Amino acid sequence: MNISRFFIDRPIFAAVIAVFITLIGVFAYPLLPLSQYPEIAPPTITINTAYPGASAETVAETVSAPIEQEVNGVEGMLYLSSSSTSDGTVAITVTFNPGTDLDAAQVLVQNRVALAEPKLPAQVRQIGVTVNKQESGFLMILGLTSPDKSLDNDYVGNYANSTLRDRLLRIEGVGNVSIFGGGLHVLGLQCADDVRSGQTARGLP
Repeated sequence: MNISRFFIDRPIFAAVIAVFITLIGVFAYPLLPLSQYPEIAPPTITINTAYPGASAETVAETVSAPIEQEVNGVEGMLYLSSSSTSDGTVAITVTFNPGTDLDAAQVLVQNRVALAEPKLPAQVRQIGVTVNKQESGFLMILGLTSPDKSLDNDYVGNYANSTLRDRLLRIEGVGNVSIFGGGLHVLGLQCADDVRSGQTARGLP
C-alpha cells in the first residue's frame, strides 16, 4: 500500500492528522525539561590574592607561578589563565569542562592552592588566597542610590564595598560579587620621624 497515495486521496484526514500532531507539540513544549538545552559556557573557578607593593613581574614570578604549577592539570580542567597587575593583585581563572560540578571543582582547586601556599611570600600568606565559584555572566544586577541625593557616589560606593559585598558573599550559592562605579575612601598615615625604620602598618599603635 502506497502511504503517500493514501493521504493524497484523503486530504481532510491528512489535515486532521497534521493539526493533531501540531497540537501535541504545542502542549508538550512547556513540559520539556531545562536540561534539554546544552551548557555552552563552561564553569570557572577564580583564585584571587594580593602582594601589596610588589611589581607585576614580581607578583607573576612569586605568586602566580607557584599557584599555577600546582593547579595546572586539576581534574576536569579545560584551560587556565592568569593576570598580575602593577598594584600587586593576582587573578587566576580555572576553566572546566561543561557539566563539571562546581562545588567539587572548588574543593579540588582549594586543595591544590593549599599545596602552593607554603611557597608564597609571607605577606601573601598573611592576606590569604580566596577560591570562588564563578558562573558565566551575572545572575542579578542591583543599583544602589541615595533617594534624597544626600549621599554622594563615593559614600555609596564605599558602603557597597565595605558592608554590602561581605553580606552578599555570605549568602549560600553566591560565588562572587563585583562592585562597579562609586569610589573608595582612602586613609593616609604619616609616620613621625622617630618611628622605627622598617615598622609595618600592622605594628603601628
